[in-house]
Amino acid sequence: MALPLFALTLFTLPAFSADFMLSGAAVLAEEHPTMRLAAGLLRRDLEAVGGQRPALVQELDQCGTVCIVVGRHDAPLLRRIARSEGLDLAALDGQWERYLRIGIASRTRPGTRLLVIAGSDARGAVYGAVDLSRELGVSAWEWWADVPPVRRAQLSVRGERIVSAAPTVRYRGVFLNDEDWGLQPWAARTDPSGDIGPATYARIFELLWRLKANLIWPAMHDVTRPFYQVPGNAQVARDYAIVVGTSHAEPMMRNNVREWDARRDGPFNFFTNRTALVDYWRRRNDETRGNENVYTMGIRGVHDSAMEGARTLDEARAGLADVIAVQRELLAQAHGKPLAQIPQALTVYKEVLDIYNSGLRVPDDITLVWPDDNYGYLHQLGTPREAARPGGAGLYYHVSYWGRPHDYLWLATTAPGLVRDQLQRALATGTDRIWVLNVGDIKPAEYLAQYFLDAAFDGKVLDQPTTRHMTAWYAAQFGPEHAAAIADVMRDYYALAWERRPEFMGFSQTEPTTPTRQTDYLQSGGEEAEQRLARHEALVLRAQALAASLPARYQDAFFQLVPYPVRASANLNARILKLDLAAQYARMGRPSAGHYARQARGAQAAIDADTAQYNALAGGKWRGMMDAAPRRLPVFQPPVFPEYGLPSRGECGLAYPSPLSASGGQLAFTRGVPATKTLTVIQYGAQALRWTAAKVPAGLRLSHDAGLLEAVNGFEQRIAVTYDGGAAGGFEITCGTQRLLVKVQVAPASSERERIVTLPATAASGTGWSPVEMGSFGTALRADLDLPSRDSHAGAPVLAYAFMTRSDGAARLNIVAVPVHPLTSANRLRIAVALDGAAPVTLDFTTHGRSDEWKRNVLTNTAVRTLPLPALPPGAHTLRIHALDPGFVLDRIDVVFDGAPVYYGRPPD
Repeated sequence: MALPLFALTLFTLPAFSADFMLSGAAVLAEEHPTMRLAAGLLRRDLEAVGGQRPALVQELDQCGTVCIVVGRHDAPLLRRIARSEGLDLAALDGQWERYLRIGIASRTRPGTRLLVIAGSDARGAVYGAVDLSRELGVSAWEWWADVPPVRRAQLSVRGERIVSAAPTVRYRGVFLNDEDWGLQPWAARTDPSGDIGPATYARIFELLWRLKANLIWPAMHDVTRPFYQVPGNAQVARDYAIVVGTSHAEPMMRNNVREWDARRDGPFNFFTNRTALVDYWRRRNDETRGNENVYTMGIRGVHDSAMEGARTLDEARAGLADVIAVQRELLAQAHGKPLAQIPQALTVYKEVLDIYNSGLRVPDDITLVWPDDNYGYLHQLGTPREAARPGGAGLYYHVSYWGRPHDYLWLATTAPGLVRDQLQRALATGTDRIWVLNVGDIKPAEYLAQYFLDAAFDGKVLDQPTTRHMTAWYAAQFGPEHAAAIADVMRDYYALAWERRPEFMGFSQTEPTTPTRQTDYLQSGGEEAEQRLARHEALVLRAQALAASLPARYQDAFFQLVPYPVRASANLNARILKLDLAAQYARMGRPSAGHYARQARGAQAAIDADTAQYNALAGGKWRGMMDAAPRRLPVFQPPVFPEYGLPSRGECGLAYPSPLSASGGQLAFTRGVPATKTLTVIQYGAQALRWTAAKVPAGLRLSHDAGLLEAVNGFEQRIAVTYDGGAAGGFEITCGTQRLLVKVQVAPASSERERIVTLPATAASGTGWSPVEMGSFGTALRADLDLPSRDSHAGAPVLAYAFMTRSDGAARLNIVAVPVHPLTSANRLRIAVALDGAAPVTLDFTTHGRSDEWKRNVLTNTAVRTLPLPALPPGAHTLRIHALDPGFVLDRIDVVFDGAPVYYGRPPD
C-alpha cells in the first residue's frame, strides 16, 4: 500500500535547522557502481568549490567529524545507518527517482555529523548528490561548457529534512543526432576508442545526471560506429544507470545504418525478407537482456525513410501491426516477464503518423511518442482516450535538425517561449511518459537542453516566464551581477532568429538543395535589411561589453554560451545582407557598394576566426566540436566578393527608408505618434565632403547634425530622425556646396503607418485567450488549451480590435499566426473573423504534411491567412476574432493598403 507523503519525513532524531558545514567531510557511498560514480562526482565538486578533495571511506567507522552518506535507501549500508541512527526510510519504497536528504548528529558516533542522501533507487540517490552540488554552486555545465564554480572558504548546505518530489516525466533525455560535424569529429580526437565511445559517453552520462535526465538515444549516423559495437558503451550506460533507447528509425535497439548490410542480409523489407529481419532483432534483443532499455517498436526504412515494400497506406498499416506483434513476441521470450513491464515506445514520426491516423491499433502498453514537425511545433498530441492508455504518451522534440525545407544544425536558435508553449501543450494532454530532445551535438544547445530537461523533471518550471528561468540560469553560470543583462542579450538573440534563423538567411532550401537568392529583406528598398543589421550589431556590442566586465575565469565559458552564437549569427546575417545591399546600391550608383562588399568579406573572416577560437578554447579541448558550415550547404559557402568600379555620378543625394512604396520619397510620420526614421546622406561621386543639417524644426531631433562623408563610411552616413509626435516639417542638408531639402510628411492621427495598420495580438484581451512568449512582438495570444472545438462563433472566446485608417481604397487583411498544429486529432486550427459587423468568416490554419505552405511557415515562424478588402473606407473599424479551436496562437493583424511598402517581417512601428 502506498504511504502518504508525510510518511517520507518520519525519523526519530531532529535534523540540523541551520547550515550544515561540510569542511573536512568524507564521502561514504554504497558499494555499487552507480553510487561509487556519484561519490566521485561529489568529491570532485567539493574539491572544485572548497579546494580539498574529500576522502572516500568504506565504513561509517572511518568517517571523521563530517560524513556524506550516499546510497539507495534499501541497500545494506543505508539500512544499517537508518537502523543505528533512527531514520525511517521505508516511505521511499516503490518510489521513482526520489531522495531524502537530512543532516543529523550521529547517536552512535558522538562528535560525527552525517549528511545522509538516501535514494528510492540509484538515480534518486544520484539526483540527491547532484542537488547537493547545485547548492554548492556547481553548474551542470562545469565540464561541457567550462563553467568554473566559485571557490569558497567555508562549505555549507541546508541541514534540514529535504524530500524531493517525483519527476514530472518518467523518462527524460536527449538524442545525439547529425553528429557528423561536431560531436563525432571531436570524439574521434579525444576518445581512446577513436569514436563516440565509453569515455565520451561517460562525460555525456554525467551531464545527464547533472541535468537530472535518465535516457539516451545514442548517436547513429553512418559516420559513427553503432553504440553496441563499441566495447564498453553498454557497460558505461549500466554503470551510470542510464536508460538506453533508440530513435524512431532504429527498432529493437538496432542501428540499421551500420548494422544492416543489404549485400549480406538482403533488402530491409519485412514483406519479402521477414526471417532475416526477425533474426536480426532477436540477436540484439538477446544481447540487451537485463539492461534498462526503452525498446523502439515498429519499422521504417534503413535510415530516416519510409517503410520498404508497402505500396499503399493499408499495406503499410497491416505490415506495421504485424511487425509490432513479432517484436513483442521477441521481447516476451527474451525477458521472461509481462510485456507491460518492458518499456516500449512507438514514435509516430513522419509517415508513421499517417499510418497511425489511418487506424493502426497500437497495444495499450506501448508508449505513443508524438514528434514535432522538426521545427519546434508538435504535430499532434493525444486525445483524452489516447492519454489514458496504460503505456501513456511521450514527445520527441528538435532544437537541431537536418532536412527539408532547410537544416539548422549550426546555432541553437529555437525560441525558449516556443519550447515553453509546446511543453505546456504536452502536459495539458497528459504527455508525460517520455520526453526526448534532439540536441544535435549538445553544443551549442546548452541552455535549451537545460530548459527542456528542467521542465521535464519539474513541470512547474513551465509556470514561470522563460526570462525568469534564463536569468536564473545565467546567474548560476556567471553570478547574479550580470545575469539579467546576459539574459536580455540572449532574449534578443532568440528574437532575431525567430524572425529568420541564421541558417535560413540564404532563402534557399534543401532536399533538393537550391542555390541561395537575394534576401526578402530588400523588398522595401533596403531599409529593413539595414535595421536588421543594426539590431545585430548593437547586440554584439552588448555581448562584448559584458565579456569585458566578467572576470578572466569566466571568459572561456562565456565565449561558448554568449559571444560565439551572438557574433556568428550577426556575421552570417552581415555577410548575406551586406552583399545583397552592395548589389542593390551598385545598381543605384551609390559608392557604398564596394564598402559593403568589403564588410561582407570581413564578416565571413570573423566567422572563421571565431570558430577557430572556439575550437582552441581550454587548450584545444573543443578542437573539432564547432563547425560553422555543417553539410557545406550553399548558405555557408563564402561567395564571390565583388569589386565595384568608379561612380558615374558626382552629386550628393538623400535616401529615404521606403523608396519602393507610395510614400517612398519622404520621411513619413503620424501626428501624435513618436517615431524614429532613418535618412541617408550620400556623396555619389565618392569625394570626401562635409554635410550639415539646418532649419531642423522643433518636433524633430537628429542623431547627427553634421558629419564627413568619406571612404571609411562608404561616402554616406545614416541619420536617425526622431519625431516627438507634435508639429514638424522639412529641413535642409548642406553637402559641400549643394543644398538638399529633406521632405517630411506628418499625416493625421490614425492607426496607420505608411499605408499599413499593424495590431499586435495583445492590443486586445479576453477570456479564453492567454499570453504566450513568442511572435513578432515577443508576446502573442493563445486560445486556451482546455477550450472545446466548435463550428460556430457563438459563445466562442473573442478578441475585439479597434483601429483607425486614413487611406481610402483597396486593402488586404492579413491574420498572422504562429504556425502551431492542431492540439490533437480531434481538433483543428480555426478562428472566425468579422470586420465592422460583417458576418464572421472562418479561417482554418491547419497545414497538411510537408506542403509548400508548411515549409514557408516553419522558415518564417508565421502562418498567414489573407482576406481581400476591395474598398476599405477611412475611419474607425472594429475587428473581432473568435477562437473555434484550442491552442491557436495569434501573433498580429496587418491591414495593408495598395502602395504600402513590402516587408519580410513585422512592419516597423
